[in-house]
Amino acid sequence: MSIRILTGDCRYVDLGGPHDACITDPPYGDTSLDWDSRVDGWIASMALALKPAASVWVFGSMRFLAPLFLDMERHRFTYSQDIVWEKQNGTGFHADRFRRVHEHAVLFYRGAWADVYHSPQFTQDATARTVRRKTRPTHTGHIDAGSYESIDGGPRLERSVQYVANEHGRAIHPTQKPLELLQKLIRYSVPEGGSVLDMFGGSGSTAMAARLEGRVCTCVEIDPSTAKLSSAWLDGGPLFAEAA
Repeated sequence: MSIRILTGDCRYVDLGGPHDACITDPPYGDTSLDWDSRVDGWIASMALALKPAASVWVFGSMRFLAPLFLDMERHRFTYSQDIVWEKQNGTGFHADRFRRVHEHAVLFYRGAWADVYHSPQFTQDATARTVRRKTRPTHTGHIDAGSYESIDGGPRLERSVQYVANEHGRAIHPTQKPLELLQKLIRYSVPEGGSVLDMFGGSGSTAMAARLEGRVCTCVEIDPSTAKLSSAWLDGGPLFAEAA
C-alpha cells in the first residue's frame, strides 16, 4: 500500500487526499520540553484534506482535549466517543498525585454518522455461561429435572478501556503509540484500501499500522531527523532509536 512520510509543518504542506480519516497525536503542551508546544491552525488544514464524511481520532491529555472540543465544532466535527489507553507504566511529575498511566483518544466525525465509515470491533473473550433449561414448564404439573447447557464465550464489543503496553525505552519518538492500539483504530475508522492521515507523524507508527492493515497513509513530521528514522523503519530498518 502507498505510504508517504512528509517532512515539514503539517499546516503548510500538501496533505493530498481526500482521506477517510485522521489519526493523530498532537503535542499536548503539558511539559516544558522543546517539542511539546501546542500547534494552532492544524485542524483547519486537516479538515481540507478529509472527505466530507470523515472521522478523526485525537490522542491527548484532559487539559489538551478540553478546549479541542470547541475547535473541532468550529470546523463542523461532532464528538462521537472516546477510549482510554491504559499503559503498563506511566509518568508522574508530582510525588503527591496519582501516577498517570492512561491517555485519552477521542473520536470526532464530520457529516452524517451513517455516512462515516465505522466498523465495530469485537473480541472473542466473552465469559462462558451455563444455562438451565426445563423440558416442560412447571405450570403443567410436571416437575422434571432441568437440563443444563454450557454456552461457550463468544464475541463481544471491544471495551472502551484498552490495555496495551507502551513503547518506552525502545521508541523512535518519546510519545510513540503502540501498533496494536493504532491498528484497532484504523480497522474501526478506515475501510480496506482506504486512506488515513496523521498530522503529527512522529515515529511513523500510524503509517506502519496502516500498512499492516492494508490501508494507504500520509504522515507529516516536522522534525527532519525523526522523519528520517520513521522512513528507515518503514523501509525495513530497526524500530529502536538507539539502533537506527
